[in-house]
Amino acid sequence: MDMTILRGHPLLGRIDPPLWAWMLEESDLLTVSKGGVVYGPSRFRRCLGVVLRGRIEVRRESILMATLSAGDVFGAAALFNDSAHYPTTLTALSPCQTLLLPQECVRRLLRECPSFAEDYAAYLSGRIQFLSQRLEAVSAPSAEGKLARYLLSFGDKELTLSATQLGRRLGVGRATLYRAFEALERAGTISREGKTIRILQPEALRNVLNETRKEALP
Repeated sequence: MDMTILRGHPLLGRIDPPLWAWMLEESDLLTVSKGGVVYGPSRFRRCLGVVLRGRIEVRRESILMATLSAGDVFGAAALFNDSAHYPTTLTALSPCQTLLLPQECVRRLLRECPSFAEDYAAYLSGRIQFLSQRLEAVSAPSAEGKLARYLLSFGDKELTLSATQLGRRLGVGRATLYRAFEALERAGTISREGKTIRILQPEALRNVLNETRKEALP
């Protein structure tokens, strides 16, 4: 087990030493080969998972929600509810290893370690914000709107992503995505060089998004 990842982890790094040792004893290691299902709608555990090694793809039906790598957390959606189904499918893109913290382990950490409780609340807040942005991106009325919404979620940063990956995340085909790229480039809002996308005019990009929303109104 790679303790370096856990020791500096934003969720687990501030746990008191006695609880830290107990947590490791109570947790399980899950190793999955490439192509294997880590979690699925009917195949999951009520645990909080941390990726220790490898990459994992997260999908909800055909929509790519995220790609997890070492240090990323999953499983919160099933931790404290009674649903018989998990909302997404997690598939190993490479051989991977995860640490699974059972529900009772997390419950005790929340009770006895205030720093963990604070960090867990921060983690959940971040997930809510991320999912809200993803929902807005995939529910935009046009491909241009979806692309604009997704790019704006990165602020003024450059984004390096293949057209195939981006199309999957937005739920649009390559031809449709290229037309959206061309429209935004003609408007002077973005530029592209290979897989790198640069936002040139964030405010103009917001205007594109607002216009697509207006067009969708009855």
